[in-house]
Amino acid sequence: MSMVLLSYTDLALAAVLVIALAALGVRMKLSLWKQLIIAASRTTVQLLLIGLVLKAVFANARLPWITLIAFFMLLAAGREVTARQKRRLAGFWGFGVGTGSMFVSSFTVTIFALLAIVGNTPWYAPQYAIPLLGMLLGNTMNGVALGINYLTQAAWEQRNIIEERLILGEDRTQAILDIRRESVRTGLIPIINSMAAAGIISLPGMMTGQILAGSPPVEAVKYQILIMFLIAAGTGFGTLVAVWLTSHRLFDARHRLRLDRLAGFVESS
Repeated sequence: MSMVLLSYTDLALAAVLVIALAALGVRMKLSLWKQLIIAASRTTVQLLLIGLVLKAVFANARLPWITLIAFFMLLAAGREVTARQKRRLAGFWGFGVGTGSMFVSSFTVTIFALLAIVGNTPWYAPQYAIPLLGMLLGNTMNGVALGINYLTQAAWEQRNIIEERLILGEDRTQAILDIRRESVRTGLIPIINSMAAAGIISLPGMMTGQILAGSPPVEAVKYQILIMFLIAAGTGFGTLVAVWLTSHRLFDARHRLRLDRLAGFVESS
């Protein structure tokens, strides 16, 4: 079965649905319609550009170029982690924690998968390395963002409780342990839901794409199971690292809660 090629007219017809949704948002006076149009525009431009870049990379598969693209993707994901945080760590720390945790998790899991599971030659072949890293970064980014957001918001709202626990003799780890556990749980909920629903409620994107491209369904399923397991591991490890680093940053060496390290902190709040 050959793959059905889409024209730009086909994409324009799909875009009409997004425009109709935005128009409905304007009529209902929803504040998100501008963000919807901007996000749709960014999706179009970014994916078209990455398509041209990947075409050039696939034609000249060299490790330095692939590494450069991988780090660019990592930095962009690190920015997105902090972009919509209600109370993020101030300064470079907000970007650094998100980027560092995704580097530890996504890059490690991707390299492990390429070397130990996929086993392609060369191991950094862009048709495997870049899509794998992209899927891991995208999903890890969501888990890390949710985990950090819950942690900082809960620490702000429960600051009196945390300080009381510190006064009673608990150290910084004990005082915020419950919040840390719930933060990790929050970060893992999306991937757990995705795995639980896969095959019954939804057909995941990679599997659907392979089937549409003509791959045998069973082979597409194998790849999708692999991807789901990798995403779960990457999201879990990334969220754990991000939550630990963020909670550590919220205290100083003397185990005092330092909410002034959050962006937008106001003493009187």
